[in-house]
Amino acid sequence: MQEKENVMNILGKARKAIINGDAYAVKDLSNRTIHSSAIAQDPDNVNIAVVLYALSKIIERDKYRDYASWPRFKKIYEQALDNALIALKKGDIEVYRDQINRIKEAVEKLSGNLKKYIEEVFRKASINKGSRIYEHGISLEKTAKILGISQWDLASYIGQTGLADVNLTYTKDLRERIKDAQEIFR
Repeated sequence: MQEKENVMNILGKARKAIINGDAYAVKDLSNRTIHSSAIAQDPDNVNIAVVLYALSKIIERDKYRDYASWPRFKKIYEQALDNALIALKKGDIEVYRDQINRIKEAVEKLSGNLKKYIEEVFRKASINKGSRIYEHGISLEKTAKILGISQWDLASYIGQTGLADVNLTYTKDLRERIKDAQEIFR
């Protein structure tokens, strides 16, 4: 794992934001994590970015709390986040990974519509975060592989967002560059 201190900081802040029901803060922490994830291409950082983004989407939707299996799921993800942070502080990366995976596995134990809804939130979170990694210049293939999603799903989402249409090779014409240079030397 790269940037362990950063992940510990983000997990601590995310835990507080989740307790307070602050979905925006959790989403912001996920976005901060994805930047370093893209640079390092570290699956651990990518994984926590996806989980936090999914949890931000889940806690912002009050309707999930009406399902019978919600309290158990909430307890599992809160405990898993606490345990993941403790494991990182101890330097036990394997336990950290197990705890983050425990959150994803908890979805499988849900029932009925809540299971379907939350599975879809996690799927879309992976695709969304994949598009952000791709935006940082990582290939579509590598991004899909890191996240365990299909290139097709990722390409489809990127096509809808317009990320693929961004002209990264824009340069000023010669007259504008000369004018800028003259401004510097005045």
